Amino acid sequence: MAKRGGFPMNGMGGGMNMNMIRQAQKMQQDMQNFQEEQKNREFEATSGGGMVKAVVNGDHKVLSIDIKPEAVDPDDVEMLCDMVTAAVNEAMKAADDAAEEGMKKITGGLSLGF
Repeated sequence: MAKRGGFPMNGMGGGMNMNMIRQAQKMQQDMQNFQEEQKNREFEATSGGGMVKAVVNGDHKVLSIDIKPEAVDPDDVEMLCDMVTAAVNEAMKAADDAAEEGMKKITGGLSLGF
């Protein structure tokens, strides 16, 4: 009678594998749910002392840019561009940080390459 290789299907070996599979499936579902929720969240940042405000969603789409009239100086358009860029970048960073923190909570800190 030939021996079969691999893991035993009775006792702890089989049960542990099924438990791990269930945990992985739950983690995958939790991650999908979180990613969907994240897409709908809004992240806001300001620059220039509140002169420019950018709002983005978790899907990295710019939802709005608000510029106070006193921030508009026709002689210094470059400064306005810098403030808009800074506000958008900060809002995107807030979205990324929230996504990373949420994934850490779901995965227990495991690095899954996301």
